[in-house]
Amino acid sequence: MTDLLRENVQSYPRPPALEPVQQRIILRLGGALVADTTRALRVLETHHAPTYYLPLPDIHATLRPVQGSSFCEWKGVARYFDVVAGSQTAPRAAWAYDQPTASFAAIAGYIAFYAALMDEVWVGDLRVIPQPGNFYGGWVTPNLDGQIKGAPGTQHW
Repeated sequence: MTDLLRENVQSYPRPPALEPVQQRIILRLGGALVADTTRALRVLETHHAPTYYLPLPDIHATLRPVQGSSFCEWKGVARYFDVVAGSQTAPRAAWAYDQPTASFAAIAGYIAFYAALMDEVWVGDLRVIPQPGNFYGGWVTPNLDGQIKGAPGTQHW
């Protein structure tokens, strides 16, 4: 059993913090392995479920760049990808910061995934629930307490 410490998302920092992940991370789409790593990083930000970033060499799916980008005041400009694994395609299901800000330089070469667009996402032996809503990409695990933003009415706190 994966033992994750109790964490309250309301006590996560702002500006966000970046830290290594001790657990193995596995993602699947359509039964195919998308990623398998023990080298993930996660971003912790007030009222957010952690966002996990996986190193590109540990991604087994095809990432097809798509048009469009977004801007994070903390990390910089993100670009997006369709994720292709086996016979399945998850549109705009992953993103990366190619040139992140200095505070987040460690996530260059790492990819984040929307858990809601994958069939399975695991942190250790705990299955992930997507962060509420369709904007944020955090992963909810059973050890999290506090109010996680993303549901209607919480997006811009």
